[in-house]
Amino acid sequence: MFQRIWSLIIKELLASARDPQTRWVVLFSPPFLLVFYAFAITQEISSVTLGVYTQDRGVEARELISRFEGSPTFEEILYLRRDADIAAAIDSRSVDLVLRIGPDFSRQLERGEPANVQLILDGRASNAAQILAGYSGRIVQDFNEDQATALGVPTLTKVVTRVWYNPNLDPLWSAVPALFAVLTAIVGFMVSALSIARERELGTFEQLLVSPLRPTEILIGKAVPALMIALASATAMLILGWLVLDVPLRGSLLLLYASMIIYLAAIIGIGLFISSLAATQQQAIIGLFIYMMPAVLLSGYATPVANMPDWLQALNESNPIMHFIVISKAVYMKDAPAELFFHHTWPMAVIAVVTLTAGAWLFRRRVS
Repeated sequence: MFQRIWSLIIKELLASARDPQTRWVVLFSPPFLLVFYAFAITQEISSVTLGVYTQDRGVEARELISRFEGSPTFEEILYLRRDADIAAAIDSRSVDLVLRIGPDFSRQLERGEPANVQLILDGRASNAAQILAGYSGRIVQDFNEDQATALGVPTLTKVVTRVWYNPNLDPLWSAVPALFAVLTAIVGFMVSALSIARERELGTFEQLLVSPLRPTEILIGKAVPALMIALASATAMLILGWLVLDVPLRGSLLLLYASMIIYLAAIIGIGLFISSLAATQQQAIIGLFIYMMPAVLLSGYATPVANMPDWLQALNESNPIMHFIVISKAVYMKDAPAELFFHHTWPMAVIAVVTLTAGAWLFRRRVS
């Protein structure tokens, strides 16, 4: 039995190595995409155009505007002449936000009275608007503290910010762990979902059926190479993120690889289930796409899972990508305890048992 399975494993590895498309998609594209997406998909906002409409020519108003001009976030300052120009500038996307200063701003500050400024943001890009609001709020807060010191007025509240796990707020440190989890899943999905469909399309599936291999042995012989290839690709991405992108690895690699094996078992089980349903590789890719889109979007890669409705969070417990993103961030960003790994590994183990069992059952039904 083991000799038959080993022969099929060697055959699958050689087939993947000889196919140029498979070599690119599975072996070379994930590390390339890790570097490409890490710089392209980031929550950092830069090269912002700021619109300024001020009705105050006082020293304090000019000082506040100069704070925005000196910030590296704002690349260009566009001065607006009329109040009506604000709506036109936002609507045409000529500016990303507008700073509006009233006519009594400097006078109120000189008297020690509260003075308001207005920030008008483009809500069509809600995430960018929230980030820009935070940037602008910090600039105004620093300005208020300096004004209070100059006037001899005590500052009642002063915010001292300390960022854990990512002290320099490097966007790569946040993007790479989630990308690593998603791209590892894609490799496992692609290899497993295309394996049986490729055999059917090439006309070699019947040869497997008339061989001494049993259906369960065929599935094992398909799953193990997918696991080995996905682990090799994940290792390449880990090394690339550490040496090239300079993203630290603070956690246990032993716990990471142990949980990754269970994670890939769940992913490969889903891929083999899709492959058993598909008659061609094109059908397998379509099925893979139908599953991957909601799985990635609900995984916490783009938006926090905690912000989702309770029923969706409960449904998301069956999403292995969500669990491994938490584990990946725990290894990259901090030295997490073993309890965290266990908390997110046992659901993936349940998913792996269910999906592999379902894939084996469906495969036996299709070949019987």
